[in-house]
Amino acid sequence: MFISIFRTLIVYILVIFIMRFMGKRQIATLQPSELAVTILVSNLTSMPVENLDIPLILGITPLLILLCFEYIFSLMGLKSRKFRKIISGKPIFVIENGVINQKALTKLRFTVDDLTENLRGCGVFNISDVAYAIVETNGKMNIIKKFQYSSITPKLLNFKNEKTTIPLVIVSDGKLIKSNLNYLNITKNWVENQIKEQNLKIKDVFIMTADENKEIFLAKKEN
Repeated sequence: MFISIFRTLIVYILVIFIMRFMGKRQIATLQPSELAVTILVSNLTSMPVENLDIPLILGITPLLILLCFEYIFSLMGLKSRKFRKIISGKPIFVIENGVINQKALTKLRFTVDDLTENLRGCGVFNISDVAYAIVETNGKMNIIKKFQYSSITPKLLNFKNEKTTIPLVIVSDGKLIKSNLNYLNITKNWVENQIKEQNLKIKDVFIMTADENKEIFLAKKEN
């Protein structure tokens, strides 16, 4: 029993290491080579866990070999554009200048239903709204709408350009987050004054966020 637990733990740690090494892609955005490694890893890891007659080193060796291949292929892909195209393929336009590229659909084995489904996933329900649609190497579709159907942006409306900032938590469960205060160049006194305006103290605050524009959000603790 102890041996089985130990082997499972070793394999579990190794698989986590391999997945961390491959990066933080989601399953839907894996490149073909990464998806192949993921499938093989899931199959190989079960062998040394289920069959105790197989020496642990023999069960781990294929995983380490896969890790080495993935590392080598990643380096080769960074150095060689041709190799990257062979392994991952290249993006393909399925709609160009508003015209559906039927040859590209056939090459990708995309049906009309596949095309319309992917467009709906991009928030488009009318094909005539699309200027360009491209299928990336991971199978995901991205689109550019025709100008008259594009979303209105502050730039189009000639609005003043203001810096976009990310709100950070500066008080969490009644405690100051000093690192975020320093990042936002905010003092403790400023925070206390903002909280005092709500007739509260820091210990009464459940969460408080602020951004570089000094816009705050505050929620007090419930009794």
